[in-house]
Amino acid sequence: MELKIRTNENFSRVSESYLFSEIAKRVKARAEADPTAKIIRLGIGDVTLPLAPAVTEAMEAAVREMGVKETFRGYAPEYGYDFLREAISGHYRRLGLDVPASEIYASDGAKCDCGNAVDIFGDNEILIPDPVYPVYLDSNLMVGRRVTLLPTSEETGFLPTPDGLTGEGYIVYLCSPGNPTGAAFTKDGLRQWVDFAIRTGSLIIFDSAYEAFVTEDGVPRSVYEIEGARECAVEICSLSKSAGFTGTRCGWFVIPHGVRAGGVPLYKLWERRQATKFNGIPYVVQRGAEAALLPEGRRQSMENVAYYRKNAAVIAEALSKRGVFFTGGVNSPYVWMRCPRGLSSWEFFDLLLDRAAVVGTPGAGFGKCGEGYFRLTAFGSAEATEEAVGRLEKLL
Repeated sequence: MELKIRTNENFSRVSESYLFSEIAKRVKARAEADPTAKIIRLGIGDVTLPLAPAVTEAMEAAVREMGVKETFRGYAPEYGYDFLREAISGHYRRLGLDVPASEIYASDGAKCDCGNAVDIFGDNEILIPDPVYPVYLDSNLMVGRRVTLLPTSEETGFLPTPDGLTGEGYIVYLCSPGNPTGAAFTKDGLRQWVDFAIRTGSLIIFDSAYEAFVTEDGVPRSVYEIEGARECAVEICSLSKSAGFTGTRCGWFVIPHGVRAGGVPLYKLWERRQATKFNGIPYVVQRGAEAALLPEGRRQSMENVAYYRKNAAVIAEALSKRGVFFTGGVNSPYVWMRCPRGLSSWEFFDLLLDRAAVVGTPGAGFGKCGEGYFRLTAFGSAEATEEAVGRLEKLL
């Protein structure tokens, strides 16, 4: 039966298969062809270490509360419980920044916020770096937005700049440290974008999901380290990588009350959107998130981050020895490498999978400028990472 309804024609603007779905199909076929192969997955950016003890203890206590009438809780506040918003505000204070709890909106992760943010904006021109995390691009294409891609390359360190841009009223997506490239803005580099946004009346949507991996001085962990950013920038962050919440799901969206468009504060639009479409994060998860942001939970979680940093360093060292160009590996759990021997991204993916049983992510899946490059992640075990790097070196 053919229904007599209309579908959203904008879905024809995005690729039929999501990048990681295609990877999963190829990996499945490889495993079925050789069930004895030990496939090492350094592709999708999923963590492998467990939640910190402080987090699980807080969640266990919250579960017990949910089993008692006097402490049971139903629907959570759509903006997050006050205790969690205050804990996130405290996280910013430790960075030397004043971000009031009232400007923080807890969510079920950065990916959802990136996709949902399009709801509160009209038909603006969208600026998105290339290569880029697919959600920025696809979520805007799905609602019919006009998107201009900002090409990056080895020469720019895979970081976009506003050089040569004219016009005004853009919405600009920036991620630092970046996904997929691992490249991170310096304060001077990010200041160029803040100055541009103020000058042109544009908005920056800043994704700081990987801020916990920053180790170098001069690399900002929040856009609000840049003077003027509170006038022109919103920030999305997550506990997925910093505290292992990829499956637990918790993040936040910061919207300073002074960010306005057409006389309307953006936070009011977001509050209205969330009140209509979001029922909040479960109480148990919010208690775990609070614990992850308090000093002991943060200390424990950062031990996991340090573990992943070492994995990234192992990958980066091997590529350096072989003279392979790459970005990331420092300040980031991602290593973005040039494919050897002029291979395309998918050719190198198939070669690495077929001959070394190692899974990475082809750069072409992140945009035209990603062709010829490849992403490896540091989220495997130390042992698996060492073995994967050994196999990789034999192919370089």
